[in-house]
Amino acid sequence: MPRAIWILIIGMSINITAASFIWPLNTIYISQELGRSLTVAGSVLTINAMAGVIGNLIGGKLYDWIGGFKTILIGLCTAMVAAFTLAALYTSFTAYVLCLIALGFGSGIMIPCMYALAGAVWPEGGRRPFNAMYVSQNVGVAVGAAIGGLLASMRFDFIFFGNGFLYIIFLVLVLVYIRKFDGAGRGQQTANVFNQAEKIEHKKRFKALALLCAGFLICWIAYAQWASTIAAYTQDIGIPITYYSLLWTINGAMIIFCQPFIKIIIQKFVHSLKAQIYVGLVIFTVAFGVLSQTEMYTGFVAAMIILTIGEMFVWPAVPTIAHQLAPEGKAGFYQGIVNSIATGGRMLGPLFGGFMADVFGMQVLFYTIAVLFLIPFIMTKIFDRGVPHLQFTRDNA
Repeated sequence: MPRAIWILIIGMSINITAASFIWPLNTIYISQELGRSLTVAGSVLTINAMAGVIGNLIGGKLYDWIGGFKTILIGLCTAMVAAFTLAALYTSFTAYVLCLIALGFGSGIMIPCMYALAGAVWPEGGRRPFNAMYVSQNVGVAVGAAIGGLLASMRFDFIFFGNGFLYIIFLVLVLVYIRKFDGAGRGQQTANVFNQAEKIEHKKRFKALALLCAGFLICWIAYAQWASTIAAYTQDIGIPITYYSLLWTINGAMIIFCQPFIKIIIQKFVHSLKAQIYVGLVIFTVAFGVLSQTEMYTGFVAAMIILTIGEMFVWPAVPTIAHQLAPEGKAGFYQGIVNSIATGGRMLGPLFGGFMADVFGMQVLFYTIAVLFLIPFIMTKIFDRGVPHLQFTRDNA
């Protein structure tokens, strides 16, 4: 990979590591240290996720208007100030909520810019720059959650200071290296941008993205069950929380170490991005089918292994297609939409899953999700009908 992609990988890993210091411990801190109910804790996390959605959309737009360097700097400074403010005022519930909103917003601004820059600095890379961003995010989650837990065991405010100091490291990386990438792939709009034919083409591309993202949302709603309803379900059936945490260790390790095998499979057998999504959706469906038939820990391990294989096909494919769909000057906006859909799925998933589990039970929830995967199948099939001249191959830039 080009040196620029490695720098973006390091930057994305630092950003997500910083964010992951806090998010796994939010519910514990709000309920046990600040003395609020789990309902209040859940509401705070929902607001944090909504701020992330808004940040994704604004960050994507700003990337197209003022470039990646300035946009990342805005998001980074917002998150950094919020982190250090939180370290100073973390005992105040009001300050905690406001700072979490700012953290979600600032971090949300940065992520679509990183994806858009990855596609811009390595246009011939096809899916590879987006897969690299996906892997680096998972590295950040694994490292951040582990270090955050260690810091919290010493003193809780250490995680907020650690969060802020990592943002300082990221700031240095942005100022020294990432500013050099600004302008990559962002050509000047020509005079015919207001031409009616071009407007129609842009509408077709946006409609294609909307259809694709409708299916993407279903995938994230399903995936979010693992951190919400399935987490609670494992406790109800007597699986220790340490065993549940091990499932995510398996997930992260597979994403990092199984990339060579996934690459071989894609190169030999999966010759388009649409096919890549189809394969992933079938694997997702199998994973929830396994869940519906087990209450044994080995069954959950098997389901997580299957699910992880599926996500390695689907998650990098969608931002790659968004990059290929994006008209000139709209790459950031399109990546912002994709990331906001993912964040929205993580926000809506616990609400949907909690309602279904409470009213109908976990087995019905698993069966329902397995059936709902038909929606992304259909959306993947039809999304590009309005843009038949675009061929979404895995190596097409």
